[in-house]
Amino acid sequence: MMIEEVKRNLCDQIRPFWKGLIDKKNGGYYGQVDFELNIHEDAPKGVILNSRILWFFSNSFLTLQEEEDLVCANWAYDYLMNNCLDKIYGGVYWSTNSDGTIMDSTKHTYNQAFSVYALSSYYAATGKKEAIETAIDIFKLIEEKCRDDIGYLEAFDEQFNPIKNDKLSENGVIADKTMNTLLHVFEAYTELYRVTNLSEVKDKLEWIIDVFSNKVYNKEKKRQEVFFDKDMNSILDLHSYGHDIETAWLLDRGLEVLDNDELTKKMEEITRILTKEIYDVAYVDHSVLNECEDGVDNENRIWWVQAEAIVGFINGFQKDNNKTEYLEAAKDIWEYCKEYIIDKRPGGEWFWEVDKNGQPTSRKDIVEPWKCPYHNGRFCFEIIRRNIDA
Repeated sequence: MMIEEVKRNLCDQIRPFWKGLIDKKNGGYYGQVDFELNIHEDAPKGVILNSRILWFFSNSFLTLQEEEDLVCANWAYDYLMNNCLDKIYGGVYWSTNSDGTIMDSTKHTYNQAFSVYALSSYYAATGKKEAIETAIDIFKLIEEKCRDDIGYLEAFDEQFNPIKNDKLSENGVIADKTMNTLLHVFEAYTELYRVTNLSEVKDKLEWIIDVFSNKVYNKEKKRQEVFFDKDMNSILDLHSYGHDIETAWLLDRGLEVLDNDELTKKMEEITRILTKEIYDVAYVDHSVLNECEDGVDNENRIWWVQAEAIVGFINGFQKDNNKTEYLEAAKDIWEYCKEYIIDKRPGGEWFWEVDKNGQPTSRKDIVEPWKCPYHNGRFCFEIIRRNIDA
């Protein structure tokens, strides 16, 4: 059954893989494993990667109650606090060198959000006051330095002076604002509010929901826009299938935590449409396509897109049990992942991407600053939490 298979993948493959990347000499976790599963001990360490590892092991402990997960979470926490946190100007840096010295001092809103997310979950796992105090400090910093009246700004230098947003811009554009950053600020604040119940966090969650509804969601095209200018005007014809199905269930999770009937009624229609649209246009050949730019599909299958699609379709089914096609799609995508995305080599984890024939021809790294246990780990936690025994 699906839940038992997912637990096995989590316990026998994902958790052991990441536990094996602890850098006992310099702290934190190694920042690169290439396609051939070689660990590059001298590789830079992305702070987003470290935050996601902290989030993963904190939630693994909350899910499985295995003390070893706390040891691994503590390792990531200590590295974040000692090497990644700016004690002078606040916030976290973009990356460190392998020895823990600062490599890239850029402050990015996306990166700040993931530290809030991770520290909030770590607090839930440990009750450590320092962790939640730091999360709240970074939340306040984001609101003071990284937001205007319309949305969230993106990239800053060490002292929070705005700089070019090349780190979260793709497809030939440089965006002043992005749906991706907005989504993960919302996700981080959802977790922060869940563990603190702070009214100021609730207010910002409700404000972000309005931005999604009024600025990001395109009612005519039944999708979210992705890249924006400073006034939140879309600057690229791009449909990000993975982000839309991820947003559908993350917004629903935030609405559940907020427990606001009016907002729930308003946004559930949008999340319902996003889910249906991905099912209708992107669920192809037992999996979900990557994205569509200028009407042309990218047919590669990305590891995180499949993980988010399974959770998103299960979320859609749980909201409406008549939508049995969503449950069947989730099960189908899981079978696809078992066959093509999960790395069956000894010591492997999940491939980054495969082509339309299911082959990992790009040979992308198994671990690097963006390849982490966050999406596939969270998929496992969600299947277990939602008790999907299909």
